[in-house]
Amino acid sequence: MAPKPKPHPAFHSVQYALRVLETVARHGGGVSDSQLAKEAGLPIAHLTPLLRMLRREGYVEEIAAGVYVVGDSLLLLGSGASRREALEAKLQETLTALRDTVGAAVYISRYIDGEVKITQMADGPHTPKVNEWVDFRSAAHASAVGKCLLTQLDQNGRRDHLSRHKIARLTSRTITSERVLFSKLDSQPPTVPVLDLQEYAVGTVCAAVPLTAGAAVGCLALSLPIEHAHRLRAAADTLNRRAAPVVLSLAL
Repeated sequence: MAPKPKPHPAFHSVQYALRVLETVARHGGGVSDSQLAKEAGLPIAHLTPLLRMLRREGYVEEIAAGVYVVGDSLLLLGSGASRREALEAKLQETLTALRDTVGAAVYISRYIDGEVKITQMADGPHTPKVNEWVDFRSAAHASAVGKCLLTQLDQNGRRDHLSRHKIARLTSRTITSERVLFSKLDSQPPTVPVLDLQEYAVGTVCAAVPLTAGAAVGCLALSLPIEHAHRLRAAADTLNRRAAPVVLSLAL
């Protein structure tokens, strides 16, 4: 079940961000943005928004005008046995902030051992999570989360999944033809969010974008009640733009 490589805009940003973090870490006393650009091999035009994001997420700190050191978030992630807990806490903080930005429940899902799994989420009283009336593991063909994960698998991986989780009609909008499903997955642009317009559950719309961190298959998703469907595309675009810190947390 080899993943099908599909570059996501956040992926390249994270590659560059990791390169910047490695460079900052080599300079314990601080490094200037011009030196960073030189050593990391990035033009200032690319470096500036990356540094802005890394500062916002706490991975670097600006100690003087244009001079950077490793930030508290990165130091915390390297704290030995507690690294995993620290990473999950940082990721939850990022998800909570993203929830408040898009005004929707947000989720991280991974494809692990051939199954769709929601690994972390952030919801709230005004941003309710989707009612999982059918196990997400059995609904990859219908949910935005599942379809986004399936787009990252090759044909054999998709067929293997559907051989274990048969396509079923969940609503009147659910795709029940494997041929039609695969055609839609193949035509899905990697830079455009995958949408679920009441295909999984009546009364709910969702969107998902891929998270590419190494060989892992994952996605970042949101859900909205149908009365907020008019906000879906704008929220999905925001989700897409803000995926880089989430990918970075998964890649560290």
